[in-house]
Amino acid sequence: MQSFGKAPQGLRLERLQASPLWTPQGLRNRHPVLPGLRDASVPRPTLTDFLCGGAHRVPRGPLPAQDPRDAWRRPPGSGLRATWLGHSTVLVEIAGKRVLTDPVWGTRASPSRLVGPKRFQPVPVALRALPPIDVVVISHDHYDHLDLPTIRALAKTEVPFVTALGVGAHLEAWGVPASRITELDWWETHHLPGSELHITAAPSQHFSGRGLKDRNATLWASMVIASPDHKVFFSGDTGLTTEYADIARRLGPFDLVMLEVGAFHPSWGDIHLGPENALKAWQLLGGGLGGGAFLPVHWGTFSLAMHAWDAPVETLLQLAPQQGVPLLLPQLGAPVEPAHGPLDQPWWRGVDSAALPTTPPADDAPPPALPKGMSWPAD
Repeated sequence: MQSFGKAPQGLRLERLQASPLWTPQGLRNRHPVLPGLRDASVPRPTLTDFLCGGAHRVPRGPLPAQDPRDAWRRPPGSGLRATWLGHSTVLVEIAGKRVLTDPVWGTRASPSRLVGPKRFQPVPVALRALPPIDVVVISHDHYDHLDLPTIRALAKTEVPFVTALGVGAHLEAWGVPASRITELDWWETHHLPGSELHITAAPSQHFSGRGLKDRNATLWASMVIASPDHKVFFSGDTGLTTEYADIARRLGPFDLVMLEVGAFHPSWGDIHLGPENALKAWQLLGGGLGGGAFLPVHWGTFSLAMHAWDAPVETLLQLAPQQGVPLLLPQLGAPVEPAHGPLDQPWWRGVDSAALPTTPPADDAPPPALPKGMSWPAD
């Protein structure tokens, strides 16, 4: 099945094996899991839980969204602007360039077009309607971050890709020329030719894999996008790690911090932040020193966990003001400039939530053939 991608081989595999993160069992997280981060007393959700359990996992109707194309025709006055397009897909405008993170326009976070977690919210703008993109940044190879139909479409353009070690094997298999792919180990930096932009891969605490036999065969990373005037942090997927303090010291301070907040569970605390740990991550990234605006991502698009679809952002809205965290909570498709200050209106509350039916349609069930923790529920 083409959606599984391709395993790293040849020089690409040799480079992976030369990484300090490599072991005979595959790549590993550098730091141990923090005490209390993962609640071992809480069992991991089962397939039955996904089929029958959990209330309010999808909204009753479409979420409010804006068409950003008129705004994109004008450069950001502050020099930095971000447009959240759903889940972890964000169009970042910085130093006169456009950076697209983890682009996913596909209908399912799955290797199949027929089964697996299905998008409940469309992207507010068609992929073909995007303005010219200068670089695509991909944090890791899970299905809700690396999407086959989206990559195939982007392969027909001239856009370059910057990603973590090994992920280029998937991109090449799907039609992206090797000359347009840059793969980074943690702390490596790529300078985008013809620009003042630098992209650095940084630590995260997660895992990788798209099939039955490729767990941790490619690297996962957070990404820092930097110009002489602005710096942006993009978490990809991660659990809470003290490495964030090192990232802040070496690559900060940040004007914009994009952290994952959705698809969390007590038993996944080592690989996903959730809203409370995202706030702790923001502090580690320099929050106590006037940290950048916090734009939550990894929510509002797919149902990948047991919690209510709006639980992550509702928790943030409750806790962030108490901790002095400047939230950016734009509608889908609404371009926002961090320099213009916090944006914390609960625009999503106009859409009533509804519990999933006791027996959802069969095409919304994850394929039983995939191992737990590979593509879902863990990502």
